Amino acid sequence: MASTPPRVVIIGAGIVGVNVADELIKRGWNKITVVEQGPLDMPGGSTSHAPGLVFQTTPSKTMSLFAKYTIEKLLSIVEDGQSCFNQVGGLEIATTPERLEELKRKRGFASSWGIDARVITPDECVKLYPHLNKQLLYGGLHIPTDGLALAARSVQILIERTRKSGTRYLGNTAVTGIKQSGGRVTGVETASGVIEADIVIACAGLWSVEVGAMVGLSIPLQPMAHQYAKTTPVPASAGRNPLPNGANLPILRHQDQDLYYREHGDQYGIGFYGHRPIPVVAASLGPTAKKVTEHNMPSRLEFTPKDFEPAWKLSQEILPVLKESKIADGFNGIMSFTPDGGPLVGQAPNLDNFYVAEGVWVTHSGGVARALAQLLVNGKSEIDLTDCELSRFEDIQLAPSYVHETCSQQFVEVYDIIHPLQPKESPRNVRVSPFHARHKELGAFFLETGGWERPHWYENNAKLLDEMPAKFKPAERDPWAAKFYSPIVAAEAWRTRTAAAMFDTTAFRRLEIAGPGAVDLLDRLTTGNVSRKPGVATYSLLLDQEGGIQSEMTISRVLDDLFLLGVNGPTDFTFFSREARKQNKLGNGRFVHVRDITGGTCGIGLWGPNAHKILSAVSADDFSDSALPHLHLKLAHIGGLPAKVIRMSYVGQPGWEIVTSAENGLRLWDSLWKAGQAHGVIAAGRSALASMRLEAGFPSFGSDLTPEHDPYESGLEFLLHPGKEGYLGHAALKGRSKDALSKRLRRLLINDGRSVVLGKEPVFHKGTAVGYVTSSGIGYEIGTPLAYTYLPISLGEGTVVEIEYFGRRISATVVPEPVHPMKTDEGRVARRAHKL
Repeated sequence: MASTPPRVVIIGAGIVGVNVADELIKRGWNKITVVEQGPLDMPGGSTSHAPGLVFQTTPSKTMSLFAKYTIEKLLSIVEDGQSCFNQVGGLEIATTPERLEELKRKRGFASSWGIDARVITPDECVKLYPHLNKQLLYGGLHIPTDGLALAARSVQILIERTRKSGTRYLGNTAVTGIKQSGGRVTGVETASGVIEADIVIACAGLWSVEVGAMVGLSIPLQPMAHQYAKTTPVPASAGRNPLPNGANLPILRHQDQDLYYREHGDQYGIGFYGHRPIPVVAASLGPTAKKVTEHNMPSRLEFTPKDFEPAWKLSQEILPVLKESKIADGFNGIMSFTPDGGPLVGQAPNLDNFYVAEGVWVTHSGGVARALAQLLVNGKSEIDLTDCELSRFEDIQLAPSYVHETCSQQFVEVYDIIHPLQPKESPRNVRVSPFHARHKELGAFFLETGGWERPHWYENNAKLLDEMPAKFKPAERDPWAAKFYSPIVAAEAWRTRTAAAMFDTTAFRRLEIAGPGAVDLLDRLTTGNVSRKPGVATYSLLLDQEGGIQSEMTISRVLDDLFLLGVNGPTDFTFFSREARKQNKLGNGRFVHVRDITGGTCGIGLWGPNAHKILSAVSADDFSDSALPHLHLKLAHIGGLPAKVIRMSYVGQPGWEIVTSAENGLRLWDSLWKAGQAHGVIAAGRSALASMRLEAGFPSFGSDLTPEHDPYESGLEFLLHPGKEGYLGHAALKGRSKDALSKRLRRLLINDGRSVVLGKEPVFHKGTAVGYVTSSGIGYEIGTPLAYTYLPISLGEGTVVEIEYFGRRISATVVPEPVHPMKTDEGRVARRAHKL
């Protein structure tokens, strides 16, 4: 931490803004000003009307850990002997068999993230919550540590607490602009003058889009109105709760009907997501009044009773006691939604020291605030922020029309049962590769990621199922695992291993790093040796300052001052661009330029034992092992088209990734396809690739590889170039080794040979949760499902563990890891996988 704390201005005094101030003060930063456009006693944003229900368990580890810490924080905020959290527990009920199965899956998530939860019977549900209609119930999920946040109260207590530590609060003060100079923020403009700042943090909630626009930043967030109503006193609740806003029954979710409930003394509060999406433009709300009341605040819109009619009818069915009451009051409260449902946390891509913490609900407020404070003070949050990173979206996903449509869909689906592979319904075909027409001709089944349409398998390959050897034929999947899957995937994996396949790699992110400072930039940021001659590719890691894996990538030296990088997404581009700006400001002649070339290029992975024959048929260049060894690049002509050909494979089979311009893409595909017909070539999809990379022993970033784990824990210590020092994260790794670990990434073989899990399921050893599945799939050549998980180092090869899948335990054994595909040649990898 710097000896002199920076001057920080926080925009917004809702539950996120004041928590950020509090968390920064805890870490020694005390030059903080919080600017709020509304009155401090009731600012008028979403915090002011939030009903306060905190359910912790989600499929996201990050979001669940945010919620866990938020509860801890609220319990610690005490005044007059009362904390700011009423830990009444949470009950989620199932009124359909499908929901009960989902609750079993959710209980698994709870175990994975360290949250106590239990699936209970209808009788147990009624015992916990006597007002329920037992006849409608299939069961429930009880989480004792869930409960009610007293959000507005916590804000007022934190304001007073942080004031005593020197934080300055300016209420009824609208931000009119943000000053910047030299690519960084310098202050915040208000009607009363400029507040000088070294760091500005936007916690503006539903006004975040307008604040972002002040610095030219597109904030992908859509405010949406959500209905909440209170009943008249319910006779069955009379005398239960002595406090006017008190509760002693668990908070209740009826997700089959998009409803949730809480007690307000002897009244009921009912929240409803089942109505039409009602998007709101924050700018249309006008300036916040100097006096805000419960019934007069900008985030509380007029109630639309007709939208609520289904909710009231359904509520009286599940809670018959409500038939003795009426709706006393209601409003359409504004909440923030993002295209993927996650918060927006981090530094602006093109403006240094401008940070945001937006799209954050009360449930996650304390956790997000702590994470941002840790990021600012320590350089890293203890909770992985990859899925919350502000810059995670593609440029095309920042378009207002895209944000509006996807956020509206998020509202509709907020309580839906969502399969982990389920794509957006709309918008689709936002980004397609040059080969898209060929994919459609071959009957491709597409899933969407980052706006890209990616073929996962091809119906045209169904005919291969009759030719495929019996050992490749997969066992029948259960209905959940069978969603967004086809046995054709097995046929594609088989044909890749026995002949050849063309994989569309266009959506793989590609960067160009060029200039006299290119080597300097890559050398100080990545773990590999980039000072090699042109034509050599390096598989390398990008670590954070604590040694966690921030990304993994291939770095191919094309020319002395030009590199082609295969990276993982927009966040990597943002990081390298920011570091390049820092380097260029030094003015030492080591200029470097970072360019995202993904949209102007395309790629084909040509892999399989016949790949060499196909490539040689359309090119006069030499692609033999001696001319183009593993992890080498060649500038070549394929079918008369200029291309970069990289000898590398993600699937444990020999072959190349071929990159050319988008305008030449279709001709390249057609040329390879025509030449490949004599050699059994097929088009193969992402599902086969995912299976084969797992079988080959290729851990995947974002699931198996995350900032939570270092290269030793992840089994990638061989990517730390011997003798190289000074790169990002190197200092943190000193003293660590593969011989001094507490946990390590392990490979599991599912013992029954047929049960397929999908990821994030808890892993148990002797009845104790010891990890969770990071990725999984079927190894079609070895004929059994596989999974990855981090386990305590004591649980080595041969250890039998259990994976919990929808409430049942599946036995699995820790098995040896194949030699990593980037550590050796593809043939050895394939042979090792075959012997497993």
